Amino acid sequence: MNRSAVSADPDWWRDAVVYQVYPRSFRDADGDGLGDIAGIIEKVDHLAGLGVDAVWLSPFYPSALADGGYDVDDHRAVDPRLGTLADVADLVAALHSHGIRLIVDIVPNHSSDRHEWFREALASPPGSAARARYIFRDGRGPGGDLPPSDWPSRFGGAAWTRVITDGRPEQWYMHLFSHHQPDFDWTNEDVREDFRRTLRFWADLGVDGFRIDVAHALTKDLSEPLRSKPVIIDFDNPDSGDDVLFDRNEVHEIYRDWRTIFDGYDPPRIAVAEAAVNAKRRPLYCRPDELHQAFNFDLLHAPYDATRFRRIIEENLAIAAETGTSSTWVLGNHDIVRHATRYGLPTDTSLEAWLMTGGTEPELDRARGLRRARAATLLMLALPGSAYLYQGEELGLHEVADLPLDVLQDPIHVRTDGAEKGRDGCRVPVPWTTHPPHFGFTAATPQLPMPPDFGAVSVQAQKADPTSTLSMYRKALALRSELRGSGLASPALEWHETERPANLLHFTRGEWGCVMNFGLEDVPLPSRDILISSSPLAGAALLGDTTVWYRVTEGA
Repeated sequence: MNRSAVSADPDWWRDAVVYQVYPRSFRDADGDGLGDIAGIIEKVDHLAGLGVDAVWLSPFYPSALADGGYDVDDHRAVDPRLGTLADVADLVAALHSHGIRLIVDIVPNHSSDRHEWFREALASPPGSAARARYIFRDGRGPGGDLPPSDWPSRFGGAAWTRVITDGRPEQWYMHLFSHHQPDFDWTNEDVREDFRRTLRFWADLGVDGFRIDVAHALTKDLSEPLRSKPVIIDFDNPDSGDDVLFDRNEVHEIYRDWRTIFDGYDPPRIAVAEAAVNAKRRPLYCRPDELHQAFNFDLLHAPYDATRFRRIIEENLAIAAETGTSSTWVLGNHDIVRHATRYGLPTDTSLEAWLMTGGTEPELDRARGLRRARAATLLMLALPGSAYLYQGEELGLHEVADLPLDVLQDPIHVRTDGAEKGRDGCRVPVPWTTHPPHFGFTAATPQLPMPPDFGAVSVQAQKADPTSTLSMYRKALALRSELRGSGLASPALEWHETERPANLLHFTRGEWGCVMNFGLEDVPLPSRDILISSSPLAGAALLGDTTVWYRVTEGA
C-alpha cells in the first residue's frame, strides 16, 4: 500500500484524532439504502478536510445484522452488500494518500450463528472438536431443561440458548450478547490461531491498527460447577481479576501474544481495547507488551459538571503517566445517546426511559444541548492524548429518539421485551446535502429513516457557515495540529485555579490555554488573544456553556 503521505512516527497514536465510521450509516454509493465502503471512499475528502489523523471503521464483515454487524460470519471477508476486499484496499490507499490511517474493528469474543465453525458445531455431537471452539454445556435439572448457569445476556434474557436438533432439545450454548452471537472458548487453540491469522490478514492488507471489541470478556471461568453471576454491571468487576465473565487476569496472555504480531510490522500496528473495567484495572490492557491504549469512557458517562470533569481528567492523565501510554477521550460512539442530546436533558434523566417516550419526556433543550456539546468537545480536543470522534457529531447531530418501533434493528429492544428502545437513534444515516428525503446519503430508502429537518444540519448546509458546528470542528482540529506541530502545546497540563471552581475549568499546555465555563453566568476572558471559541463571545466575557482556547500572553 502507498503510505507516502502517512507519517512514519510509530507513536502517532498517542495524540491522534480518530474518527469512527459506522459504515452502514455513513454513505451509500450503490443505491441500496445501506452505507458501503465505496461511499466512505467518496467522502475521504470530507475526512481530510475535517483534519482527522485516523479512521476507525466499525464492522464491515459479512453479517445478518442481528447486532449492527457485530455478529460476524467471517472475520476475514467483506459483506458483499458493503463491497469487496479490493474496496477495502482502495479505502486504505485513499486514506493513506491524505495522511489518514485506518483502524478496523476486531470482534474476538464471538462469531455469528452463521459462521462456518458454528454451523459445523451444531452438526456435530456433544464433546466434539467442533463444539469445543464454542461454549456448549448440558443443562441443569430434569432433562437438562434449565440453562447451565444463571448468567445473563448483555442484551436481556439468559446468556444461554438451547440447541434443538431434529425437534429434540439437547445442549445449550453461551452468548454474552444476542443468541445470534455465540461466544468462542478462548482456551481452544483453534480459536487463538484463527485470530492470529485474522490480525495478519488485515495488517497485510495495509490496515494500521485494531479496535478490540469487548476486550475484557474473552476469557471466562468455565470450571464446573459454573459459578453464579445473575447480574452484569459494567465497570464493576473485582480488582482481583477473578470475575466469572469479565476482566480475568488470563486475558492478558492473549494480548501479549498479539503484541508480538503488531510489532512484527514496519511500521508497527497498534491496538486499542474496548474494556468496560474500572480505572484501576484499565492500565493492565495498555502495558508496553500488550495493547497500546484502552478506551477511557469516563467523560462519556459523566454528567455535565466541572468538578466531575476535572476529577476524571486528573485521574486519567495520572493513569497514562503511570503506564507510559496516553489517554483516550471519548464523548460519543455507536452505543450511546449522542452527547448533544445528553447535555440538553436534565442531569437525572434515564436515557432509556426518555427514549421509550420517543424523546418527549422530559423535554429536550436542543439549543442548550448543542451549545454544551460544542463546549465539551473543544475542552476534550485540548487535552493531552487521543480524541475519538463519532460520525455526525461534527454536524451537531442529535439523537433520533422518535424512530418507530417497527423500524428498530437493535436486538436490545426485542431481548428486553420492549423495555428498552436500543441504540438505533445514534446510528441514523449522516446527512450530506440539503435535499430531502434522504439528504445525499442514498438514492434509495435508507436502512433507518432520517428526520425531515436533517437537511438544515447537513454537510452542505454547514460547510460555508463560519459559525456552524462543522466549521468549529475543522478549525479546532487544524489548530490542534498546528499547536502540536509548532511545539507550543506541551504534553503536560497545568491547572489554573479559579474563583469559581464549581463552574470553571482552566488549564494551559505550554504557550496556549483552555477555559471552559460550565455555569450560567458570564466570566471575564483570561486573554484577548483568543484562538477559537465554541460559542460567540460577548466582548471581554466568556459566556456560560462556552469553551475558548487562547494564546498565553505576558501577564495573562
